Amino acid sequence: MEHRSLEETRDTLAQRLAELRDSISATADSRAPVELDQASVGRLSRMDALQGQAMAMASARRRDDEIRRIEAALSRIDTDEYGYCLRCGDEIAAERLAADLAAALCIGCVSETGKR
Repeated sequence: MEHRSLEETRDTLAQRLAELRDSISATADSRAPVELDQASVGRLSRMDALQGQAMAMASARRRDDEIRRIEAALSRIDTDEYGYCLRCGDEIAAERLAADLAAALCIGCVSETGKR
């Protein structure tokens, strides 16, 4: 398994953070309120628009969660706490960090808590 340097990890996380922030403005229209005037929009079109809006909002929540996780990982890099479990303090396996650079918990604590 290839080990990443902290600088490479920071760069990758920062790039992903920038992509997520860019996508916020790009998808703003899809989260806008749906027009409820039946005269201008038919019932089925309105239902499609509501479903599209709900999916866009769910996607925005996942994106916001990922942004928070990445910002926290960048903060842990700055404070030399990156790579250590926030719950038990043990080192997080390199394989786990390779799969999820923003992982905050070791696999044992994830199994116990059900969180990432």
